[in-house]
Amino acid sequence: MTFTLHHKAVTTSTNLDAREGAPGDVFTADEQTAGRGRLDHRWLSPPGKNLIMSAVFDVKGFDSERISTFPLIVGLAVREAIMYFVPPNPPAVLLKWPNDVLADGRKIAGILCERTGDRVIAGIGVNVNQTEFDKEIAARATSLALLRGEDGVRVESVRYAVLSALSAHYETWRLHGFAALHSDYAAVDALRGHTITVRQTDDDAFPIHGLCDGVALDGTLIVAGKPIFAGEAHILTSGDINTYA
Repeated sequence: MTFTLHHKAVTTSTNLDAREGAPGDVFTADEQTAGRGRLDHRWLSPPGKNLIMSAVFDVKGFDSERISTFPLIVGLAVREAIMYFVPPNPPAVLLKWPNDVLADGRKIAGILCERTGDRVIAGIGVNVNQTEFDKEIAARATSLALLRGEDGVRVESVRYAVLSALSAHYETWRLHGFAALHSDYAAVDALRGHTITVRQTDDDAFPIHGLCDGVALDGTLIVAGKPIFAGEAHILTSGDINTYA
């Protein structure tokens, strides 16, 4: 797949920019002023420190079930790209359904996919050179620079690696569906085998909790034997489990 880059120093949101794009267009920025993730969470990034990118993909002719698995293959591609830059003997780099990449249990990348007609916009944020985070997320976030113990990872190099992996994974998904990549996802699934809770909104009064059996072929998360189509998942600690027992 051939990509065409469109870059701004500052933008409101690369996902908003991408709504005007065609398949193959990639929108990047040094800084965005209204970046967001799932459930409308804000995503803040110091200027020039991280990869901020949205790529447009053609999904014409695919049904909704196939398209619902697309964020998972984007996650696989982002994780694969990150592995090129982690240090020797790296911490575990895993995928947390539906849209996070974790390194040593901390978020290093996030994904927000949005469908518009026959296109899907894959919004991707990777913490590259950021070494300080707001106190409310500092314990849950990391970056390539922090993993490597040094600064100086080129954002452009990370972007190239992400786009290369995305191109390959998209072609596999387009031709064969998520089934062709399902075992790859299962091998790096951060939630499978853990007791978890899933909230479908920030103020969800009745979160779903139970043992996670991983991600099904249709992209749903299986918790306590039931499929979950959307939400924010977290692994429960022993104290949390006692609370729900």
